[in-house]
Formats: sequence, C-alpha cells, structure tokens
Amino acid sequence: MQDEVKDASVEVDQRSRFDAVFREHGARLVRSLLLFSGDREIAADAVAEAFAQAIRRGDDVESPLAWITHTAYRIAAGELKERRRSAYPIVEQGYEMPEPAFDLMSALAQLSPKQRAAAVLHFYNGYSKAETAELIGSTASAVGVHLFRARHKLHALLGDDDG
Repeated sequence: MQDEVKDASVEVDQRSRFDAVFREHGARLVRSLLLFSGDREIAADAVAEAFAQAIRRGDDVESPLAWITHTAYRIAAGELKERRRSAYPIVEQGYEMPEPAFDLMSALAQLSPKQRAAAVLHFYNGYSKAETAELIGSTASAVGVHLFRARHKLHALLGDDDG
C-alpha cells in the first residue's frame, strides 16, 4: 500500500513538472508548430502527443522543453509526410488573419520543410544553431545552410523593410 502511495506521489510530481512547462511554453510551441506545419490541427495534436509521451516517460526526460519540442516537431513532420504534403493548408484555407501574418505564412509555405523548421526554431523561438540542429536531427552547419537559404528566400519574397 505504501509503495502505491509513493508511485502516485511520483506521478503527481512528474505531471506538475510537465504542467509547468506547458503553462509557460505550450502556447508558443503550438504557434511555432503552426508556422512549421501550416495546419492548426497538426500543431495542436503534435504538442498534445509530445506532452503525453513526456508524462509517460517521466524521469527519463531530462530536459522537458527540449525533449517535448523535438518530439512535437518529429510528430508534426511525420504527420505531414503521412498526409504527403508540405504545403500550408492554413494559407490555402484563407483563415482571417492580419495581412503581414498572411504574407509571412505564405512566404514560409514556399520554404522546404527543413528550412522552415530551422527558421521557425531559430528566428521565432530563439534557439541557437546547435540547439536547432539537435531539435530537428541535423548538424549545426546544415542548420546554418538552411537558415541562409531561408533568410535569402524570405527576403526575396517579403522585401526589405530596413531600407
């Protein structure tokens, strides 16, 4: 009986650890995955599934935010691949959004999935090249190339507001 109480206590501690990560980072992670996938359902489902997997793994997850982010991106990428598309359905569906956001979503849709993931993780979420590489299963030098190409293409598509 006492072991059952200990197990329940550990499970509650794990859930509260992940709940804190969700409260602090969940909404931003969903927005990040929406920018990556272009699909609200894929973004929300990937985040929910990543958190569920983290809770099941418990203490095996050493860095919850990094693990959940990596897992959510993998889940979303897998779902996009399964649906055999890399286009942005949100752009095609014409959700009402401010024009600059629509322009950005349209431009992101024209990047390759690796470029889009690297750009969103690095520029939007503020991860370093090394952290981005770890999250998308690549190398820092490859992420640098993805970022260079993404920046160049986005600049060509969106123009330069600095001038």
